[in-house]
Amino acid sequence: MGTLLWLIAVALVIGGIYVIIARRQIVWGIILIILGFLVGPGGVSIFHV
Repeated sequence: MGTLLWLIAVALVIGGIYVIIARRQIVWGIILIILGFLVGPGGVSIFHV
């Protein structure tokens, strides 16, 4: 389960960076990056694994 959360977190952060750089939508990019940090199993996690 930890690996799955880690992969989802990485995808969210990469998606957030893509949205900021390619689409120039800073707010959505920041939201995706913050969600990536919240989902990730390391550090802060909204899911206690």
